[in-house]
Amino acid sequence: MSLVVDIKKCLGDFTLSVRFAAEDGIMGILGPSGCGKNMTLRCIAGVEKPDEGRIELDGVTLFDSKRRVNLKPQERRVGYLFQNYALFPNMTVRQNIMCGLRKEKDRAARERILAKYLELMQLAGLENHYPAQLSGGQQQRVALARILVNRPKLLMLDEPFSALDSHLREKLLVEMKAILQDYGGVSLAVTHSRDEAYDLCSSIALMENGSIHTLKPTKELFADPGTVAGAAMTGCKNFSRAVKTGEYELEALDWGVRLTTAKPVRGDVSHVGIRAHYFSPTCRQNSYPVRLTGSIEEPFEDIICFRYVNQLPDTPDLWWRIPKQFRPQGVAQDYALGTAGANVLALYPPENNKN
Repeated sequence: MSLVVDIKKCLGDFTLSVRFAAEDGIMGILGPSGCGKNMTLRCIAGVEKPDEGRIELDGVTLFDSKRRVNLKPQERRVGYLFQNYALFPNMTVRQNIMCGLRKEKDRAARERILAKYLELMQLAGLENHYPAQLSGGQQQRVALARILVNRPKLLMLDEPFSALDSHLREKLLVEMKAILQDYGGVSLAVTHSRDEAYDLCSSIALMENGSIHTLKPTKELFADPGTVAGAAMTGCKNFSRAVKTGEYELEALDWGVRLTTAKPVRGDVSHVGIRAHYFSPTCRQNSYPVRLTGSIEEPFEDIICFRYVNQLPDTPDLWWRIPKQFRPQGVAQDYALGTAGANVLALYPPENNKN
């Protein structure tokens, strides 16, 4: 299975310009609200029509502006799980799922498929319940079953956990991952949560201002996001302007320190980033004196704020995230923190639509 998307759509002052290809597996689209994630899914599903471009799924053209091809949503073999699940409130679980089996004419076959997905989605015994009688997780599984019984070639999830509390979200994330792995085929999952994207997706596209600027395997992306926007979207808190000073060295201009890297530094480096978890008082590499300036307490970790001794005055404090049992006592004037070269993220200008 494969999906190819290359489309443009103007919406007033906002322009969606998206180009990517996805193979079997779960591809996440990660980005802030308003960046075009949801509109991208709507265009693929046929709910919205792009102004130009093409969309191809498993060799079948769903949309092509030049050839004037625009298949109807029901002809696209695309399953679309909306944020609010879009269940029919006046229909039971059984009736909602049966809506996805309208094309199956054999009554016995419909019943076999229904029974299979009731068992798979842990909904057996709830067949005669209405959506209002179900929990958020049960509603989600009914909506997903209604999609999967129709055997879509592409499954798209639009913020599937946004309406759930944190405990239920974590539980359903495990269930959803198992379901999608059994499903096979191509899946797209839109989210603004980097934790969901990291756990659920085999690859992640980072989206900003209507365009995808980075598409990488998930672990590779978090290890080397490439741009300031990519590093910020994957959770990095500490940034400085930077210039190259050696093949494996750069100067963090805002912090007043030189840092050794694990990978060669390109000449067009613009910034450096260091994740808050990556500092250590015992690491001798890239170790410099700092002044601790404050802290933020969390349930199981603390965030220690600090500044390098030669840091520019109008730049923000850095964050060091640490388990509570390792929190330093007091505010030392001669404290030193280091970080390994592999943790120093050299960041470069974005190359929009390079995928």
